[in-house]
Amino acid sequence: MKQFKLNVTAREGKGRSVSRRLRAVGKIPGILYGKQTSPVQLAIDAPEFRRLLKAIGGSAAIIEFQRPDGRNAISFIQEVQKDPLTDEFIHIDLHEVAPDEKMEIRVGVRLLGESFGVKNENGIIEVSAHSLLLRCLPKDLPEFVEVDVTELHVNQSIHVSELKKIAGVEILDKPGLPVVSCGEPPAEEVVATVAAAPVEGALAEGAVPAEGAAGAPAAGAAGAAVPAAGAKGAAPAAGAKGAAPAAGAAGAAAPAAGAKGAAPAAGAKGAASGADKKASGKK
Repeated sequence: MKQFKLNVTAREGKGRSVSRRLRAVGKIPGILYGKQTSPVQLAIDAPEFRRLLKAIGGSAAIIEFQRPDGRNAISFIQEVQKDPLTDEFIHIDLHEVAPDEKMEIRVGVRLLGESFGVKNENGIIEVSAHSLLLRCLPKDLPEFVEVDVTELHVNQSIHVSELKKIAGVEILDKPGLPVVSCGEPPAEEVVATVAAAPVEGALAEGAVPAEGAAGAPAAGAAGAAVPAAGAKGAAPAAGAKGAAPAAGAAGAAAPAAGAKGAAPAAGAKGAASGADKKASGKK
């Protein structure tokens, strides 16, 4: 059993205005009550109470103090109210008990060991009851309710009835209450990739359109697969300067008729001599 000391003083008056004035000077309004005492209004030093909570560290503890009437007393912290925005203490309830009086108090659960299910089966520990209600004498108060989870497998739980007995302590929670369990590991999500259906008539990337299909140039069509005239890198049009004549065309690879130094076209029998004779006959 952990035992700590706390200094308290009596406070006069009640109400919000009195409590605000106390907090403004670093005091926390509180109250002391119990089965064998009348309620007593208290004022508690805020820095000292913070140090006390830090020393207790979340465990169950008995607090010794001197009552405003001069008698020594023991108690436990019944309730602490805090402002959720400023984290400032608003009010403290202390429950006074007699050394020979059995008290009821909630005590935190502490796990011991490494679960077999976590270590070997990829399980996950889930705590269902973070504290349990106990009845005991002040001298028998445990700091925590310890739960050994070493042999806990996946899909198994430890209930109140299975906890190790603590000397002088009675657990008031239902025997069938689950305290801790080992769950199965979460299933991995498999995301299926669905290919988009092609639009009717659309071409796959890199595909060549079939002959006669819409948008495909007809076989032998003028300019089929030939860049537009004047386009950069396009072949020059037929008859254009420097254009290569079509394969098999008359006079292919021969200069145009009448060109300087041009040879007569193939098959033009005596074309040059016939022309001279005709010219002389006219004369």
